[in-house]
Amino acid sequence: MILYHGTYIDIRSIDLDRCMPYKDFGKGFYLTDIEQQARDMAIRKSKFVPKSSPHVLKYEFDENYLKDGTLQVKIFEGSTEEWAQFIIANRYNPENRVVHDYDVVIGPIADDGVALQIGLFKDGFIDLAALTKALEYKKLNKQYYFGTVKAVNLLKRI
Repeated sequence: MILYHGTYIDIRSIDLDRCMPYKDFGKGFYLTDIEQQARDMAIRKSKFVPKSSPHVLKYEFDENYLKDGTLQVKIFEGSTEEWAQFIIANRYNPENRVVHDYDVVIGPIADDGVALQIGLFKDGFIDLAALTKALEYKKLNKQYYFGTVKAVNLLKRI
């Protein structure tokens, strides 16, 4: 499978220590299978960094690794209660502790609308059932999280 990463610099090698914490699936390297989504992210990121330009990096990944036991993998099929709780645990993590031990996590992106709903839940304005109901009809693109050196080493830049 081909995956894309949108950024404001040309990344020669993936350094997980430079990845941002408090993301949907934790601190890691995020990709998408939608090139335009990566392009949009690259443009958005480059607007905040002076003298930078958008870059869309392309990687090949053998999806057999997702099934053959090589990697610890978690796949979320849609915006479920489990998915919402997983995102909340990773995004609202003041001690920046490791929430899970998956090498790869695949699931919907919590966009701005989702983040608003999660914030309402976190602040006690809605319960988990209402949060899940609010997310039920959203069409969310998929993201691929690579959170370990083992997983990142299986990505081949093309």
